[in-house]
Amino acid sequence: MQTSVLQNYPAGVPREVHPEQYRSLGQMFEESFQRHADRPFSVCMERWMSYGELDRLSTTLGAWLQSRDLEAGARVAIMLPNVPQFAVTMCGVLRAGYSCVNVNPLYTARELEHQLKDSGATVIVILENFASTLEQVIERTAVKHVVISSMGDLLGGLYGRWITLAVRHLARMVPPYKLPLDNGRSVTTFPKALAEAGGRALRPDPCTLDSIAFLQYTGGTTGLSKGAVLTHRNIVAATLQAEAWFMPALARAGDLSKVNSIAALPLYHIFALTLCLLAIRQGSHLTLVPNPRDFGKFIAVLKKRPFHMLPAVNTLFNALLVHPEFKTVDFSTLFVSQAGGMAASEGTARRWFELTGCPMIEGWGMSETCAIGTNNPVTNTTFTGTIGLPLPSIEIAIKDDEGRSLPIGEAGELCIKGPNVMIGYYNQPAETAAAFTEDGFMRTGDIAVMQEDGYSRIVDRKKDMILVSGFNVFPNELENVISLCPGVIECAAIGVPDEKQGEAIKAFVVRKDPQLTEEMVMRYCNEQLTGYKRPKYIEFRDALPKTNVGKILRRQLRASVST
Repeated sequence: MQTSVLQNYPAGVPREVHPEQYRSLGQMFEESFQRHADRPFSVCMERWMSYGELDRLSTTLGAWLQSRDLEAGARVAIMLPNVPQFAVTMCGVLRAGYSCVNVNPLYTARELEHQLKDSGATVIVILENFASTLEQVIERTAVKHVVISSMGDLLGGLYGRWITLAVRHLARMVPPYKLPLDNGRSVTTFPKALAEAGGRALRPDPCTLDSIAFLQYTGGTTGLSKGAVLTHRNIVAATLQAEAWFMPALARAGDLSKVNSIAALPLYHIFALTLCLLAIRQGSHLTLVPNPRDFGKFIAVLKKRPFHMLPAVNTLFNALLVHPEFKTVDFSTLFVSQAGGMAASEGTARRWFELTGCPMIEGWGMSETCAIGTNNPVTNTTFTGTIGLPLPSIEIAIKDDEGRSLPIGEAGELCIKGPNVMIGYYNQPAETAAAFTEDGFMRTGDIAVMQEDGYSRIVDRKKDMILVSGFNVFPNELENVISLCPGVIECAAIGVPDEKQGEAIKAFVVRKDPQLTEEMVMRYCNEQLTGYKRPKYIEFRDALPKTNVGKILRRQLRASVST
């Protein structure tokens, strides 16, 4: 690792982490469950779960899975939102010696079928709200065992039953479904699975650090999604890296069991999943937010008790900032506002700091790197506009298309090496080979520049680059500038066909001020951007298309222009 990188590490952050201290994730879980048995692990809809309960329930579910006579290393799909069942299932699967396949609950039937078939999952744990989607595809997959959960299953007694009835009959959020029981297929409710396993002992799992822990599917922006193979070593390393990096800020809470992290981003996504694993490692607790899009209720949750860590994507920070109730929240204990998942904008960061007093800390990562690969120090007091420094035990390099490392200050592909980096794509040897350089670095597809101080700056994704009269224009730069225009909430920039220039720039803008005009935005861009970087077209929209995690979908914007 470069000397300049280490010189900029906050005091107390180690240069390396050592995942070899654990045999597997199961050992890490068991150590934490025993040490923190009486501490709270999560709260959801004001119902608490302790580490002791997480231990007991995940042991029971793991024993039930083992009773199904699954093959060694069987893949278990998890199609759940941010409810207590998620952590119970994840820990149960891993402790039983199987692999987790995280599934976006909002997948279409086509997307779900691809992921189940590609992973070869033979078990799925799914919230009943999404069972009608599974019904459409299950007979074309290898799934033999379905565990159906209801929203209130782990919310306790009468309250839990009331929540389930409200979701089913008042909100009508559970479409009718009928899952086929032919070909030896079983369908079991979550409570029944726990009851059936009562008294069964959980056999020791055979996993090592080299066993597969997760198949974490990428967003599939370049075609069908691919399963990044993440081993127990990868996940343990990423957890230890996150703990080392965030400790200088979280230590301010004194007792780590008091640390309350807000899990509003979906736990099936690698960003929030790392937060969950970090909480388990350090014995802190999570506030689970099943539906962060209901901003009124989300903000009401933030008001209930002190919170210390809020991970979010730029669009979520934006949405909170424009809600009138958000300014009434107490931010006095907010120590980490972690931005990731997409580029953070200076305009959003400035408004966030002015309101909360807590600087947005931007990082960078991928499913393939177990979330965080680089991050700004949590001791920073200002927004840098960079992706920060590589975390402990991580090395990054800027390389050209032939895999040669480029000098400081020259733009090239960001490449990464470390114990958190995936071992490859599941059953795709050609894709895996193309993803790595000869010297073992993984190609990320991001174009970046490394500075003299070791900090790196993302220029953009290769595929999103706009070519205007032979000049490369990077949408991130345009979006960052336009976001600072008075009256703008957020924006996105794409290239559109142009007879004279090859491509012209079109900016889609969501405005806060309804009086903002195209001419005003154009005038601002003319002041801030050189000629070839200025948008030729401005289109105002009420909202921008986003993934479930909040990334702006430029490809959908491009498709809307071409149709």
